[in-house]
Amino acid sequence: MQIFRRLITRDPMSTLPRRQFLHTIAAGAATVAVGAHAQPSSPMSQKSDGMNYAPKGKPNPVVKPGEFVFAAAHLDHGHINGQCNGLIEAGATLKWVYEPDAAKLAAFQKAYPTAKAARSLDEILADPEVKLVAAAAIPNLRGPLGCKVMQAGKDYFTDKTPFTTLDQLAEAKRVVAATGRKYMVYYSERLHVESAMFATDLVQQGAIGRVIQVLGLGPHREGTGRPAWFYERAKYGGILCDIGSHQFEQFLTFSGATDATVQHAAVGNYAHPDHPEFEDFGEANLLGNNGATNYVRIDWFTPPGLSTWGDGRMIILGEKGYIELRKYVDVGRDKKGDNVYIVDQQGERYLNVQGQVGFRFFGELILDCLNRTEKAMTQAHAFKAAELCLKAQAAAKKIA
Repeated sequence: MQIFRRLITRDPMSTLPRRQFLHTIAAGAATVAVGAHAQPSSPMSQKSDGMNYAPKGKPNPVVKPGEFVFAAAHLDHGHINGQCNGLIEAGATLKWVYEPDAAKLAAFQKAYPTAKAARSLDEILADPEVKLVAAAAIPNLRGPLGCKVMQAGKDYFTDKTPFTTLDQLAEAKRVVAATGRKYMVYYSERLHVESAMFATDLVQQGAIGRVIQVLGLGPHREGTGRPAWFYERAKYGGILCDIGSHQFEQFLTFSGATDATVQHAAVGNYAHPDHPEFEDFGEANLLGNNGATNYVRIDWFTPPGLSTWGDGRMIILGEKGYIELRKYVDVGRDKKGDNVYIVDQQGERYLNVQGQVGFRFFGELILDCLNRTEKAMTQAHAFKAAELCLKAQAAAKKIA
């Protein structure tokens, strides 16, 4: 029980009275509604559309206005809004935006009116105030864009997947080493999900003992109106490379592994004959260098009847218990996300942590950029997750 007490009491963003929460946990209740009095961190209106799902949290600035200036560029994926939300809530100042598409630019400036339209990316890179560039370019362009940003002396924060080839990864490693800049990745299915960040703390503090296996399910809704590049293999990189990158990053985090080998990988196109380069199903099994195993399944088959864009789930098995995350919905029970189920040697517990944990990654990233530290995420971790998704994609057998 001490672990749960520490996790909640140390969180300055918690809105539920701590004494009430601690009393409930100490009583060993099987059902605990942690977020009953909190404002949801993610707007329900966006839950049906994964591409434009941009969580919003409570402001928790780590810097003063103007102390950390950043820019946004290449708004090809809606995740750029989540990236910007997180940085702004942590106190960053959004000064510039560069986007050649007039409609995308107008929509972005409406949402973020402080952002001035840059005439070119070079105008942003020439501004000495800008410390970081956040971008969500077409996936196969993200690596080269990041290298250009770093070579201009700025840190880079890209949407996942960060690369579509191992050559791009190798070049980014070279540029990081040469410039000392950061190539950070928005692995949003952990970093921007309160239940996943809560589980990160639980695992790291030993709540379930040594982790043996991480099982990740990442279904997505295709929806309508996807851009042409979404279906072009050379541009999106394949399903394991793309949305699979979330899963491999979580495996490394929860298992503590620093490397892994691909034991099995498969991809298929079951229902998109009009888009022969598209993959709507993927699975993979990894073996970590510490003996932990990983199974992931990702797909584009979320049915219209589901209230959110994907029923993302994760089961983290440890020697002394297990944790299940139902990230975005508790099907048939509750439409709220951030559901955490914990079974250990003391019993069974359910917690809804929506509005209670916050999104500390963004504040930590800002401070890392200012102080040249690696608290939010190490560069080695960001690159290893990218490497694993690329290797899984390359090893995948086509089954449909």
